[in-house]
Amino acid sequence: MTPERKGGGKAADKAEGAPKPKRTRARRAKATKAVKPEARVEPEAARLEPGRVHVYSLDGKPVKTVDLPDVFRSDVRDDLIRRAVTAFQANRRQPYGPSPKAGMRHSVRWSGKGHGVSRVPRIRGTMIGAQAPGTRGGRKAHPPRPDAIWAQKINEQERRLARNAALAALSDLARVQGRGHRFKEGLSLPVVIEDEIEAFAPKDGAAKAGLEVLAKLGLMADVERAKAGRHVRAGRGKMRGRRYRTPRSLLVVVKEPSTVRRTFGNLPGVEVVGPAGLNAEVLAPGGHAGRLTVFSEGALEVLRSWHA
Repeated sequence: MTPERKGGGKAADKAEGAPKPKRTRARRAKATKAVKPEARVEPEAARLEPGRVHVYSLDGKPVKTVDLPDVFRSDVRDDLIRRAVTAFQANRRQPYGPSPKAGMRHSVRWSGKGHGVSRVPRIRGTMIGAQAPGTRGGRKAHPPRPDAIWAQKINEQERRLARNAALAALSDLARVQGRGHRFKEGLSLPVVIEDEIEAFAPKDGAAKAGLEVLAKLGLMADVERAKAGRHVRAGRGKMRGRRYRTPRSLLVVVKEPSTVRRTFGNLPGVEVVGPAGLNAEVLAPGGHAGRLTVFSEGALEVLRSWHA
């Protein structure tokens, strides 16, 4: 390279500005350093030992943990649950059927064979068919019988095992979510509240106060789901005093249901029962186990005397 060209290159560098500083080893290492992923915060319920749940205050804050009764360790038998629920539904059916004389109140005669007409009973003096199943105003061929027995029997041990199986499904997160229930993430199932809920009976605005408690616990979304799901019933029932159908929402289990029912019983889809009122149909409506359930601490202690 000639001196003129070398000098010209230096002048050009000065004209363009100072050269960029070289990257040091420390800066190079900092640039190529891998970014550590953020530590995942596990939900509150995931840190609990199996068989333990939080006890929440009315403000929705966990105050302590308790062990679930042994009945919650029972095997979840879907076949027994469905059989028990079917028996409950069948035993509520009322016998129905037509009057024994329905469609038979006609003065009819049969003209006999050989007249070129069908052998249908006809009203006397006319050719109008009557009384037979295929005629206008005639009887039904095979009507429902009021003496039919709809009830189904189930063994006492099977009924008890079905109840225990439905109780065990209450702590299964996948089953509760599979039923469509909506609740706050990280909530331990079943939800257990302090015994203050037993005496919670505001004088005015009881339902409004109950909604505030559910909102703090993170259960308000499920009540809204039941309210939005209210629809006109399909079939004849809409003309028989049961026009609307509401999805099932929370089940509240307390020692004194009569006191708490005023607060939660009027909310859409919410039922309030005592420990003695628990059965497979209440815990698993329609035979589908995993209902979202709220226990008071005292009601949960009652279940400790139940055998798995």
